[in-house]
Amino acid sequence: MKLVVGLGNPGTQYAQTRHNVGWLVVDELARRWGATWRKEKDAETAEVRVGPAPGAKVLLVKPQTFMNASGKAVQPLLAFYKLGGDDLLVVQDDLDSPFGLLKFRMGGRHGGQNGVRDIIRLLGHEAFPRLKVGINRPPAGWAVSDWVLSRWRPEEATILAELVRLGANAAEVWATAGLTEAQQGFNGTDLRPKPEPKPAPEPEMPPAEPHAPDAADI
Repeated sequence: MKLVVGLGNPGTQYAQTRHNVGWLVVDELARRWGATWRKEKDAETAEVRVGPAPGAKVLLVKPQTFMNASGKAVQPLLAFYKLGGDDLLVVQDDLDSPFGLLKFRMGGRHGGQNGVRDIIRLLGHEAFPRLKVGINRPPAGWAVSDWVLSRWRPEEATILAELVRLGANAAEVWATAGLTEAQQGFNGTDLRPKPEPKPAPEPEMPPAEPHAPDAADI
């Protein structure tokens, strides 16, 4: 079994905030595979079989502990199913990546993401993969806490929907083929609008060649 944990906060007021993009990805996986969410002590979980029959067994997890206590939901599930860090994928928002970028990372520090920070604290190690979904740094004048709890803007909806779709695809590849293949397939994902190419400069006309006068010019 594999665990795919989408980080977020419970409650309808947080459902469409940047901090909950991990939930959007696992919700898409549950929808795609026709799974039903069930309530656990500190999480909602949904079991799916991913890929060709019989499929890889995956437990989708949405912690219900609020972001800063995410480890309280994740650590008991890993212990119950006797799983290690390699069996866990955490889908998280990433302030340090531009909106439109998607990338896997194996291990490393939490980078200020408090859900990842708490999972590391309770597991006692950093050795588990993360799927990072870029949400940008806060604009000038915004506190980080206000930015991550802000709602997506209407003009971001198209890129967000594609990021969630590709994030679900990426999690499926990780569950069925492993981290290396998932990294190779998705770490180049960049949905940011490309700048319009500059028009080529007009070619300069060569200076006119002098010509000898003909009889009509004399």
